[in-house]
Amino acid sequence: MVTSRDVAVAAGVSQATVSRAFSGAGGVSEQARARVFAAAEELGYEINFAARAMRTQRSGTIGVVVDRLTNPFYPQLIESFSRTLDDKDLRMILWDSLGAGEKGAIEAIGHMMVDGLIFTTATSTSSTLTTALAAGAPVVLVNRIVEGVLCDQVDTDNVGMSARVAQYFAASGRTRAGLITGLDDASTARDRREGFLKGVASHDVDVPQDFVVDGGFSHQGGYEALQRMFERPDPPSAVFCTNDLSAFGAVDAARALNIRVPDDLWIVGYDDVDMAAWASYNLTTVRQPIDDMAKVAVQLLLERLDNPNKPSTHHRFTSELVVRGSTGHVPFVDTTQRTPPRRPRRSGNYRSGR
Repeated sequence: MVTSRDVAVAAGVSQATVSRAFSGAGGVSEQARARVFAAAEELGYEINFAARAMRTQRSGTIGVVVDRLTNPFYPQLIESFSRTLDDKDLRMILWDSLGAGEKGAIEAIGHMMVDGLIFTTATSTSSTLTTALAAGAPVVLVNRIVEGVLCDQVDTDNVGMSARVAQYFAASGRTRAGLITGLDDASTARDRREGFLKGVASHDVDVPQDFVVDGGFSHQGGYEALQRMFERPDPPSAVFCTNDLSAFGAVDAARALNIRVPDDLWIVGYDDVDMAAWASYNLTTVRQPIDDMAKVAVQLLLERLDNPNKPSTHHRFTSELVVRGSTGHVPFVDTTQRTPPRRPRRSGNYRSGR
């Protein structure tokens, strides 16, 4: 039977390093961790999870709480978590926070079936989040954040990037716009709405109140929201959707109404899910660094397990605007970042008048 000592010899590291590598603990370089995993695979080493749990008082399992799995953003985020946890030889239990899934997550906390929880769709009214924090469970919020909650949180600059979309519209002459937003209790919806409306105010883009429509972050909501806007005699020339799923609905509604995208109407989404690049949508959107967000979230959770009393941290990533066919492939020109013209350099034989 292959033991961890055999893996240590094959990898050229100590047995303690092997244990730390498999538990996901800190203090192991990526090079050493890679050697350990390669040696384990070559030797056919299998971890005894029960023995490790007894020795470390950890289950080696992380719980991930989600909902709205019809939104393709979340399956992609879950895939990133799965890869990251697998690299650290940790397991994942997935719960849908709607219905019985919430009860299962709470029971898992109470029975110490998981070492910590990652929430991807948390809100201030989430009972699972409240219970987990009250129980002292290590918690990380990813994508959506909750102000005032004492736990580690990971998100992106939703306000700044949404303001950038408004600037993109203005710079391209699309000065009458609509906004298809999402659920009021979600930080992503609030921040993206706030950022876009601040951006349009700063760049003289007209967004009538009737053109700010809650699409519920859904395809059907995006479809119906665009239909409402085009019932008006003076419809928008550009629409910003606060997630890609509602943007897909807006694109499909435009097709049904014989509105030409991008000639008559620009549509921009948010998230850059895989479908956004499909030829049938070819959607301009804001790309979030999903893999990086997942890696940082897992690392923060492992650090919290090692040091429960460390101060909470908030890691905010930057995103990027990905321009595609739904805006005619028109590049974004940030006029606020233009450098002033350089003064002409004097040649070597220049002489001032005397």
